[in-house]
Amino acid sequence: MREYETGFIVQPEISDEACAELCARLDGILEKRGARRVMLDDWGKRKLAYEIAKFQKGHYFFLHYLDDGKAVGEVERALRLEESVLRFLTVRAEENVADVEARLAEGREQERIQREKAAERAAREAEAERLARASAAARSTGDDEDADSGEEPASGEEE
Repeated sequence: MREYETGFIVQPEISDEACAELCARLDGILEKRGARRVMLDDWGKRKLAYEIAKFQKGHYFFLHYLDDGKAVGEVERALRLEESVLRFLTVRAEENVADVEARLAEGREQERIQREKAAERAAREAEAERLARASAAARSTGDDEDADSGEEPASGEEE
């Protein structure tokens, strides 16, 4: 069996549910054609190198799968017909995968690590957002207190 990698970029405003549905559809195509999915690598939203269809950002995905070449055309056809997909490219990552089960186990482990990192990143972003809101609230209440005190700031000059 050969290992293929299909990278595709989805429009940035497409919801997470729609992206999950597209990925599930691709998994169904792979299963129907007898291919075995190794992993789906979600890189998230990133800036594009150049504007595509008036989009400057895109949601990047990389689908790794084992196949004899039968599913590649069908996966690409599905991506071509999907309006939310900006670009896609399939490459042969490995010519001959000798130990299929070991490669599948490695892919599952990589997906698990990716999910943990995504959860940590989401927690950090949520904490940063909470701190930014708290800081903004503290600044706005601190500015109001100075204004309410009726004191004028010292200028350092004597009259």
